[in-house]
Order: sequence, then C-alpha cells, then structure tokens
Amino acid sequence: MTEESTRNGDVEIVYETLGPADGQPLLLVTGISGQLIDWPDGLCQLLVERGFRVARLDNRDAGRSTHLTDAGRPSQLTMLFRPAAAAVYRLEDMADDCIAVMDAVGWSSAHVVGFSQGGMIAQALAVGQPDRVRSLTSICSSPAPRIGQPRPRTLLKVIKVANPKRVKDREGMAQYVVDLHGLTSSPAYPADEAALREHGRRAYDRGGADLAAVQRQTAAIAASGDRRAALAQVRVPTLVLHGEADQLVRLEAGRATAAAIPGARLVTYPGMGDELPRELWPEFVDQISRLADLAAQTR
Repeated sequence: MTEESTRNGDVEIVYETLGPADGQPLLLVTGISGQLIDWPDGLCQLLVERGFRVARLDNRDAGRSTHLTDAGRPSQLTMLFRPAAAAVYRLEDMADDCIAVMDAVGWSSAHVVGFSQGGMIAQALAVGQPDRVRSLTSICSSPAPRIGQPRPRTLLKVIKVANPKRVKDREGMAQYVVDLHGLTSSPAYPADEAALREHGRRAYDRGGADLAAVQRQTAAIAASGDRRAALAQVRVPTLVLHGEADQLVRLEAGRATAAAIPGARLVTYPGMGDELPRELWPEFVDQISRLADLAAQTR
C-alpha cells in the first residue's frame, strides 16, 4: 500500500489504492477531519477479498492532503447565520477531489461509499456527476445539515471534547481519539482502547487534527444546504446504513437519506453508534457487494 497524490486545482489530495488492478473500482470517502486510515485496514482487506479494487483518500484539510491554512478559521456566528459566506469550499468541491482521485487511478466510474461527512460528499457526487457513480452507499450520514443533529446534551459534550487544540503530541492525539470515541461509541460493540490509541498515533504522524480545518469542513456542510430535492433525481442503486445508537448523526438522518433517493434501501443496526464496529465489517462487505452486483445488472 503506497500513498500517492493528485491535484484538483491548487488542492493536493493524497490517496492509496489496494487490491488487484482488475477489481471492481470502489472509492471510500471518510468524514470531518477524516484521514484515509479512518477506513480500517481490516475492512479494506475484506473488500479486496470480495473482488474490489479499493481507493481511500485524505479529504482536503485533513491528513496529508492540502490544508487551506491561509483561509483561516470561519466565524461561528457567520457559520450559523450566513453559512455561504463562511464557507471556503463546499461539498461539491470535495466531490471534485474524489473525481480527481478516480481520474488519477484511471476509473471512468466507481462504487462510492461514504461515511458521515463522506456520505454527504458521496451524495453530492451522485447528484452532480451520476455517470461517475456505479452505486452509492451512505453510512451514518444525512441529506441536510439540520437533519439528525446531536441533541443539546450531546452537542455540549462535542464542544467540550472535540477540540483538537488540546492535542500537543502523539500521546495527546491518542487520548483525543479515545475521548472522541466516547461520543461515537457503539453500546453493543465495545472498542479496543489500545487500538484506538494506536490509531491516534498514526493520525498524528499523518498530520494530526486541525481545529480551523474542522470548522472549514463544518462550514462546507452548512453552506451546501439541503440535498433532498436533488437526491430525488438520483437513479444509481443506493444503500443507506445507519447505527440505531448513533448520537452524532441520529437515525432520522439515515431515514431521510433513504426516503429522498428513489429505490434506496435502508439497513439499520441496533447498538451501533457513529462508527464502523469490527464485528459488523463482514455484514457491511456483504451489503456493499450485493449492491455492486445489483449495479452490474442495472448497467
């Protein structure tokens, strides 16, 4: 697995490919401040074993991709009352980053799987460039900024915990990831704390966490608005996966996504939070593989 890079205008996007060159093309898009390592190696390997050629990327403003530091930190008040003015870029620009990766890999189209904000980016890609999307899988995501938002008590916890400014070194990043998991955790699937800490160290080595970048990505979500009317025109086979215990993007968001896209299938998981529990990886792979088979029949 060797990291490579491509460009979308002035933005450099770092990506990685796994699996045989002749495998079915599958693009994985992660969430806010997401790095390509947020897609677990073990899950990617299961997808490869099912015949996929997998590409995963660092979103812009995350990991080793370009951080738009010169754009500064959006004002919270502007983000709230004038999101379009606060945003340096939108989800559509992040979808274009995905297209740049697909072009670099040589894919005219791909199955696209997005988690959280990555699901929103995948939705924007299916809306804006449907000929590049073979199938769409939206996981723990929403079709609009205000649908499925955390409840006030959870939001207060997010404000308290999810502040990258407190990360000073590798071990600080390890603790940050453990603390964040307290917000995203799955009651039915306890996490391995040692694995979380190691993930935090890897993330630190690849660029760490950047509060201003997180807020720029949050502004992109707010400025991109409600996609439900546009999603009604999507005709690619679509799967919506959502945890019933998700406190950050609540289940109503998954239901709204599935309701917005004609023919979309919603699958929910009791006891799953805003994450990808290891115990469910085989199930996720089965679902994505079935969708790819359906897409092949449709095409």
